[in-house]
Amino acid sequence: MSENKKKLPLVVEEGWRKKRTQPTLPEVYRSLRIPKTGSWMKKFLAFAGPGYLVAVGYMDPGNWATDIAGGSQFGYTLLSVILLSNLMAILLQALAGKLGIVTGRDLAQACRDHYSKPVAMILWVLCELAIAACDLAEVIGSAIALKLLFGIPLIYGVIITALDVLVVLLLQNKGFRYIETLVIVLILTIGACFVTEIFLSKPDVGGILKGFVPSPEIINNPSMLYIAIGILGATVMPHNLYLHSSIVQTRQYEQTSSGKRQAIKYATWDSTIALFFALFINASILIVSAATFHKAGMKDVAEIEDAYHLLAPLLGTTLGSILFGVALLASGQNSTLTGTLAGQIVMEGFLNIRLPAWLRRLITRLIAIVPAVVVTALYGESGTAQLLILSQVILSLQLSFAVVSLVQFTSDKKKMGEFANPLWLKVLAWMVAMVIISLNAYLLFQTFFG
Repeated sequence: MSENKKKLPLVVEEGWRKKRTQPTLPEVYRSLRIPKTGSWMKKFLAFAGPGYLVAVGYMDPGNWATDIAGGSQFGYTLLSVILLSNLMAILLQALAGKLGIVTGRDLAQACRDHYSKPVAMILWVLCELAIAACDLAEVIGSAIALKLLFGIPLIYGVIITALDVLVVLLLQNKGFRYIETLVIVLILTIGACFVTEIFLSKPDVGGILKGFVPSPEIINNPSMLYIAIGILGATVMPHNLYLHSSIVQTRQYEQTSSGKRQAIKYATWDSTIALFFALFINASILIVSAATFHKAGMKDVAEIEDAYHLLAPLLGTTLGSILFGVALLASGQNSTLTGTLAGQIVMEGFLNIRLPAWLRRLITRLIAIVPAVVVTALYGESGTAQLLILSQVILSLQLSFAVVSLVQFTSDKKKMGEFANPLWLKVLAWMVAMVIISLNAYLLFQTFFG
């Protein structure tokens, strides 16, 4: 029996059809020690990390276009939508972390156990498509950043981003903390860039504060409502729910009721704090867009490249454009790192296939890289723009399945035991799920028939 299987703890098994065998990401499973003594801060810092890998998905290049469009067209009004979507994300990620800690199963493994084989296979295919779609946005975002900063042609930029798989392999062999550290450094880089951008753009502080208060105009104005739904629909990424439920298990928390309760508390703090960083980044993109483009009367700026080229003349310095490009590159590279991990988790969790680490990640990257290379080679930049739209449609299709499964499992007393969602949380979680389903259904309808 392998070392990982020997370490596999006793978990809640009632309510599951099969006993758990081996975790996903076995090379880093329970690899980080949690101190049994010391201050709460010391214990929290030992848990901190997975939340930042999750937060990356909420500030990826796929979100930038909607934030830029929202700021240029409607000023600061849609800041309240960014805040609302972030609060929904905080709730869902807390549930994902709890599922992994309590049951020892990630969301993909839970789906494979709960549903029939045909249903599980359909969910796996949809999830792979969603990860590929999300990865497309990240890969293309990184390629655009490389083109803007260094003049590298788009197709070569797409190929360069594929090399991140080597970085993940190298860092994961050294320990999971190295991956977490790299991700946090890149998040801080993005944050520093936008702190400077906000300083340069001199936004209206009163307008910002007012923007965080929901306005009836968002519902009454069809154009504003469409972009608001785009921001909400693009914020919660389905692969983050699978990712979080797995990587929380990299910690050696005690397999007792009190140990799991403590792990849930610190994991929730970790993801909540990290997601407030994501809130800052998304809000900053909209604020900079509102303070520069909307203020100058440029209300049709929606493309990342347009924003890059227009920032320098509007801010009176090339530093604005350079920092925008650096932040975009850091965002794209960060997102591809976590997307690669999510692909591995989903493949192992749904199929229970054990492949060498390098082969798993190579397959995950090719699923996203090949379509991006082909479309870029054949159709150029216009093709990649259409590919980004398609990626958001695919994400909308998959998200509802992931959210419903997560809420269903964490609300089931047979599966979660004493840790099942209490009534108030169950009601709130289902309300969030219904909102997400409705908004994504509306987005799909508008995409095909609007």
